[in-house]
Amino acid sequence: MGDDDAIVQAARVSYGRGTQRVSESAGLIRYLMRHRHSTPFEMCEIKYHVKLPIFVARQWIRHRTANVNEYSARYSILDREFYIPASEHLAAQSTTNRQGRGAVLDGPEAAEVLRLLAEDAGRNYDHYVEMLNENPDGSPIDPYRQGLARELARMNLTLNTYTQWYWKIDLHNLFHFLSLRADPHAQYEIRAYADVLLQTVEAWVPFAFAAFKEYRLGAFTFSAAMLGALRRMLAGEAVTQETSGLNKREWEELRSALKPAHA
Repeated sequence: MGDDDAIVQAARVSYGRGTQRVSESAGLIRYLMRHRHSTPFEMCEIKYHVKLPIFVARQWIRHRTANVNEYSARYSILDREFYIPASEHLAAQSTTNRQGRGAVLDGPEAAEVLRLLAEDAGRNYDHYVEMLNENPDGSPIDPYRQGLARELARMNLTLNTYTQWYWKIDLHNLFHFLSLRADPHAQYEIRAYADVLLQTVEAWVPFAFAAFKEYRLGAFTFSAAMLGALRRMLAGEAVTQETSGLNKREWEELRSALKPAHA
């Protein structure tokens, strides 16, 4: 529901008219994005049908600004389908970031992890079906044995089992989701979904997407202390982390933001 024109129309409602030229529409949307006017972007909504591993879904659902209806394993039997990462996405725990990844695992270690993931997921699913005593069509596997309730049997499934949901969200909140989940620091598995969502947004609202890419996705926000340090640098002062007023992490973020693109 809605498009670039709906954003412009909402912004211009107090005038009782819309803009007359495409260039004016693009310019207004850029202004709205630059100055963080949110309500015009709420005039656009989109609904996705998403299939995703349960552990990604639990991270995704942290964004509570959408309407969600998920496939229910209380009523239905989940498919025998699991997410097994490619070996290049298997990494050790980061030593500097408690929620991040470190060095990529080497060949034998990666192969063993992949074996365990596939073996555990398959075994647990087999036990899930055994406890249910139920075929996909609802008929009993063993007519002489009573199966466990679906709502109980599901607890045995691994978190890489796929679920699915309908996810409906307005454009303003979708942009917030994407600013976090399409970021290079986001977990790879949810970032892969965010990258696809970006493509759908670009096709749907190209002016709004261009403004989002310019002012949010490819931008960096300076704190007051960062801005003060930058002004001192531009004035010719040799600013260090110790004299900047920034802690070590903030200083590294500032240095990274100011690093030449080709560096």
